[in-house]
Parts: sequence; C-alpha cells; structure tokens
Amino acid sequence: MSKKVRVRFAPSPTGALHIGGIRTALYNYLYAKKSGGTFILRIEDTDQNRYVPGAEEYIVEALKWTGLIPEEGPGFGGDKGPYRQSERKDLYGEYAMKLLDEGHAYYAFDTADDLTAAREKDPNFKYDSKKRGEMKNSLTMPALEVAKKLNAGEAYVIRLKVPENETVVIQDKIRGEVKFDTNELDDKVMLKSDGMPTYHLANVVDDRLMEISDVIRGEEWLPSTAHHVLLYRFLGWENEMPSFSHLPLILKPDGNGKLSKRDGTRLGIPVFPLSWKGETPEDSFTGFREEGFLPDALVNFMAFMGWNPGTEEEMFSLEALCDAFSLDHVSKSGARFDIDKAKWYNQQYIIHKDNKELIGYVKDQLAANGVSASDEYIHEFVGLMKERVVVLPEFWEKGDYFFRDIQEYDDKMIRKKWKPESEDKFRELVAALKNANPFNSEVAHLVVNGFMEKTGSKAGEVMPVLRLTLSGTMQGPDVFRMMELLGKDKVVERLENGFGLFNEVCNRPVE
Repeated sequence: MSKKVRVRFAPSPTGALHIGGIRTALYNYLYAKKSGGTFILRIEDTDQNRYVPGAEEYIVEALKWTGLIPEEGPGFGGDKGPYRQSERKDLYGEYAMKLLDEGHAYYAFDTADDLTAAREKDPNFKYDSKKRGEMKNSLTMPALEVAKKLNAGEAYVIRLKVPENETVVIQDKIRGEVKFDTNELDDKVMLKSDGMPTYHLANVVDDRLMEISDVIRGEEWLPSTAHHVLLYRFLGWENEMPSFSHLPLILKPDGNGKLSKRDGTRLGIPVFPLSWKGETPEDSFTGFREEGFLPDALVNFMAFMGWNPGTEEEMFSLEALCDAFSLDHVSKSGARFDIDKAKWYNQQYIIHKDNKELIGYVKDQLAANGVSASDEYIHEFVGLMKERVVVLPEFWEKGDYFFRDIQEYDDKMIRKKWKPESEDKFRELVAALKNANPFNSEVAHLVVNGFMEKTGSKAGEVMPVLRLTLSGTMQGPDVFRMMELLGKDKVVERLENGFGLFNEVCNRPVE
C-alpha cells in the first residue's frame, strides 16, 4: 500500500518571494491535489542573519492571493508543527548528536580566520575527505583536547563526515537516474556555532518528522541531494526517504541564465507575485498583482513554465490544472520567462471573466483617482472595455473619459480628420441626436446613418470625428455603445465643445 502523499513548500523568509517560488508552490499544490494528498507550508528560518521582517507575512499573502492555500503551516493548523524551523531548534541537536555518536559527523573548531587562511593557501579549498585531516576538528585532535574545548565552551560546528569512494544514486521523477561521486562532496556543516541547524540537517529531519512523501523543489537544490540521501542513511531512515523531483530553472526572457530579481528592475517587468518595499529603492519591486494581473491568469501562466498537458489546450482553471497535472510532463530544460505570454493570459482571463467580478477592481481605480460611479454604470463600462485591456489599470488608463472630462486630445489625428468648414454640417448631427428618444446605441446608429445619407457624408469622414470628440483618441470601443453609456447629455456636450476645440487645433501652428 502506497503512503499518503504529503508535500511541502519550504521558503526562507529572506525577502520577497520570487516568482520561481510561486511556481514551486504551485507544482507542489497541484501534485498534492491530484493525489488526494496534503500541501504543507514550512518556513525555513534557520539562517537568522538573513531573516527579513515581514517576509513570512509576504509569503502567506502571496499564497492566499494565488489560491494556493496550505492545509498545514503557520496560521493554517496541522499536527506536525511547529512549522517554523526556528521554533523547532531543540529537535535538531538530538539528531546531530546521533550522527556524532555513530561516527557520521564530527566537531570542527576552525575559526573564520582558519578557513580564510585555508582558502588563501588553496583557492579551490573544499572542506572534504581530503582536507579534513589538515583542519582543527575531532578527527585530527586527541579526544582529551576535544573534551577540553567543549567543556571550555569554545565555538564549534558539527560537520557531516562524507564517506570516500562511494556513488550516491537517486531516481529523480523528472531527471531520471542521477549519480553523485562522494569524493566530490564537501563535509557540509550540520549544526552551526549558534546551535541552529543548517538547511541540510533541518530539511531532512523536518521532512522525516512531517512525513513528507515527495520533495518537489528547484534544480538549484539538486547538488545538495547527495548529502540529504546520506543523512537519511546515517539516521536510519533510508527506507522512509521521500521521492525527489527537481524542477527546471526559470530563465531570463532572452533564455540566457536564471531569471533574477534584478532582471525585473532592468527590464521593467514584474518577477514577484506581490510588490515588496525594501529598505532602499533598489530593494523594492513591483509585483504582478500591483501591475494588474489576475491571480488565476498568473497561476495558468506559471503552470506552463516548465510543464505542459500534452495537448494544445492552454487555458486551465486551478481546478483543471489539479486534474491535468503530472510530473511526467515537467521538462528537464529551463523555461524562458515570457512576459508577453503572461500578458496574453491576463488578457484572456479579463475577457472571459464575468463583468460583475471586475467591478471591484475598477471601483478601486476610480477611488484612487477621486471619482466614483454606480455599479450598474461600471458593469456596462467593463463590458465595453474588457476586450481592450491587457492589465487591470488599463481600464482607467484607456477609459478614464467615461468618468471625467477628456484630459488630452490626439491633435495629430484631429488635424487629419477634422475640416473646420464641416462644422455647420456636424451641428445638424448634434441637433438630430438631441431629438433622439430613446437614446441608445441602436437609435444613435440610425441617427448617424440618416445624417450620412442626408448629407452625402461617408463613414470615414464622420466616425473618426465622433470618436475623437467623445474620447479624445482614435482608440476605444464601438462608438455607438460608447454614446449609449455616456448618455445623451454628455454626448451632445462633448460634440458641441469639441468642434470649437478642433478648430483651434487646426488653426494652431504645428510644433
């Protein structure tokens, strides 16, 4: 009988959560849901020197925003906690002592200066089976001297004693068989001088105690897996070892190298789920949420950053992803970060989202700009605009003229499309629109068509003028639907004021 699937997302609270972290969380979540298992959040905060206040809260908020809700974790409950490693400190010493007692680890008393001197002597220095005999540790010192140092409270670390001349083999679910030569491995520190475990010891101990069945993480952790396998063996847990799956890197947009947080700043693209305000502008970043991406669009986009369903289908809800996901379809090669594809997904999700679901986003934008409108009006506005926006702020940026006076006119197009001598003719159209009753898109369309027949005007002469006077630009939704939403009074007002303004533009010298 196979064991119950339990997976964990285990970020370190050292700053904003990179989008690659969301991809890792997503794949863990999908794997758990597909298998009827449990998705766990564990905060790996053993490195207190790198701890950043607010980072854990950021991680939790990002998971909630994307809908990747853990069943267990800080603030989520669960009976395998605590789920912060800093709160499990007392657990790890026991296992470090077990490694020592059974000859799989040793005390190392080397100071920072000792290690610096070793590296200066040998630029390729590695604390391993070849060099451990030259250093200050319990393998090179008499037992009495070691005891004296420990009794005197001298600082030490506990290092893993990596065996020589062995091959460590794992079966990675994504990469297949992976082999490691132990002669190329260093003796990793297991317990630091402050009593806190390193990532390696804490990771293995916690995975065992939390009954993690599958470890799904980024490929940057693949080189560490040999040490983890050795730890499972030395601690007597070899038969309880989880399966391993190492995800491909997320690459820069040009495909050259791993996507970094600095690439976001350099290229002006989001690489974090949420915005992060650091101590300096250089450490502050705009997130996908604040850029105007919908969470379900981001999730769909991220799912395809290294995985595909084996079909041509691209649009998946989170629930559909849970059903379709398989590690068999995760690629070994890196996935290029394509912001244009992310925008395409977002546009598709905006288009297909019910207008009512978008009202709240638009109301927030209106409030931020000091204007308001009824839900009914916003609902109609969203229906007009949603096929013309890519990110949510564009509802306001491209459609603010529905809520306030036109701020700027396209003078170049006015000069191209407006003829001052046609003003009297267009005022006939205004008079006809004033008398239209009821005033809606169908009636407006009939009035304009009747005007063009009566005056012998062509659509290419009339429609651009209407669009420019009503919106200030040649971009925008259907003119007649625009007229209906603006209402008769606003349409007449803009037409009457627009003709005079257009004359001024045409008479003004071109700059």
